[in-house]
Amino acid sequence: MIALGVVFSAYCSEVLLSAFKAIPQGQYEAGDALGFHRGKTMRLIILPQLVRIALPGLGNLWMVLLKDTALVSVVGLPDILRQTGIAARVTKEAFQFFGVACILFLILAMVSSIAFAALERRTKRAEMHR
Repeated sequence: MIALGVVFSAYCSEVLLSAFKAIPQGQYEAGDALGFHRGKTMRLIILPQLVRIALPGLGNLWMVLLKDTALVSVVGLPDILRQTGIAARVTKEAFQFFGVACILFLILAMVSSIAFAALERRTKRAEMHR
């Protein structure tokens, strides 16, 4: 879990750094011209643009993290197999347990994908159409 957190935070920081670099310097200057202090400029001008730019990359990272956590669970595979063996002996339906886990994972991935698509639509609605 710690390794996934470190890797995810490193990739996340790169996505946010590139989003900050994508915002033109003139946006900061516009906040200064309006008399906003740095915090208000960040909150009202920069962050809405930052979210719109960074959200697709962050959504991709979330899906990768979701998949990687399933792969990390392989580390505990002997324990999972022991529990599945116990359940299979009791119910005689071992495949059913793995099927339910797969379905739950698929549902979680689909819900995440729908949520990020909705967030992207919401952030892009203020974008000017050319």
